[in-house]
Amino acid sequence: MNAPASLDQAVPPRVSNFGRFARAFTASRTAVIGLALLAVVVLLALLAPWIAPQNPYDLTQLDILDGRLPPGSTAATGMTFWLGTDDQGRDMLSAILYGLRISLFVGVTSAVAAAAVGALLGLFAAYAGGRIESALMRLVDLQLSFPAILIALMILAFLGKGVLNVVLALVIVEWAAYARTARASALIESRKEYIEAARAMGASPWRILLRHLLPNCLTPLMVIATVQVARAIALEATLSFLGLGVPVTEPSLGMLIANGYQYMLSGKFWISFYPGLALLFTVVAINLVGDQLRDVLNPRRGT
Repeated sequence: MNAPASLDQAVPPRVSNFGRFARAFTASRTAVIGLALLAVVVLLALLAPWIAPQNPYDLTQLDILDGRLPPGSTAATGMTFWLGTDDQGRDMLSAILYGLRISLFVGVTSAVAAAAVGALLGLFAAYAGGRIESALMRLVDLQLSFPAILIALMILAFLGKGVLNVVLALVIVEWAAYARTARASALIESRKEYIEAARAMGASPWRILLRHLLPNCLTPLMVIATVQVARAIALEATLSFLGLGVPVTEPSLGMLIANGYQYMLSGKFWISFYPGLALLFTVVAINLVGDQLRDVLNPRRGT
């Protein structure tokens, strides 16, 4: 008789949830490329104060005589402008690195805040039911029936320019998508046995919402949040391009594109081209990661 197999050989090694998720995510080479590109973009934005040749917000470092210099030009101080300068003499490479910080801050902050507001309202609507649910969902339908850019323009026309004002406008624009998604997920979860058990044990409504329903509704909200970050960055760039976004003293990628738009036909393409390229790479990278997250976290995947 053969010797019995050892326990290590008989029992297959367990794979953690994170390991299964990582294996499924890295199955797509495109998603891995998008994640790597996104990591580079975030790293460049975080390290901008240390790697940027110039602080574009410091007016003492700007010289109007260096305005609209082509890529590769050298200033009188010996500084090389690898991506050229804009009309204010701002180094485009430095401006893009700092602009990434503002664009990512606006996108991530507005998405997180909108997710918090929308998820709580959606969960509350599903749990409360009745007239409260109908009223909140009609408000969501009304919100989603208007173009997002129109609502954001109206809000910023009233509030004025500013990073925080842009974030607030984007939160008001985006919360409805999270509310509808959270409500749909909560309606499914609220019919399951563990919710009935929590009610029978006398758990408060807020405890049921935050400790039981919310954790089990996070998966679709995470996918929506990833896509909404890219949407918020693109929308902020549009608002800044139209002149109602961030102020000139804190240029985002959209503001940098707007600054160079008037010089496109005069051959000074680099003022708008390079910030537009950075915006394109950022939005595409986030969308690639979001698409793969949607496929990996889809509960019907593999069925």
